[in-house]
Amino acid sequence: QVQLVESGGGLVQAGGSLRLSCAASGRTFSSYVMGWFRQAPGKERELVAAITWSGARTYDADSVKGRFTISRDNAKNTVYLQMDRLKPEDTAVYYCAARLGNMSPQRPPEYWGQGTQVTVSS
Repeated sequence: QVQLVESGGGLVQAGGSLRLSCAASGRTFSSYVMGWFRQAPGKERELVAAITWSGARTYDADSVKGRFTISRDNAKNTVYLQMDRLKPEDTAVYYCAARLGNMSPQRPPEYWGQGTQVTVSS
């Protein structure tokens, strides 16, 4: 199994930046496609971005393209989400996720972190 723990959320002003981190367990970390999801109150959980073990982006949501950047450091067993030019509509709980295989809105992850709150004020 894979254990995922997010950190780095908080309250920021519109136009600001945050970097989320996800610490992953296990020696098989590099075998998994990693991703970030988010869920706002009353909304479905949404895939934001995904990345392969080699660092290739496999998915970027249109709503965040050009503002958010996913990356991973396999040596540190860590996945990041750099969020720039944040907007109030980015407010949500952000979840780190892992899947052994392709990840997409149609292929949900097998493992989830506990989530970290991101709030963007207007």
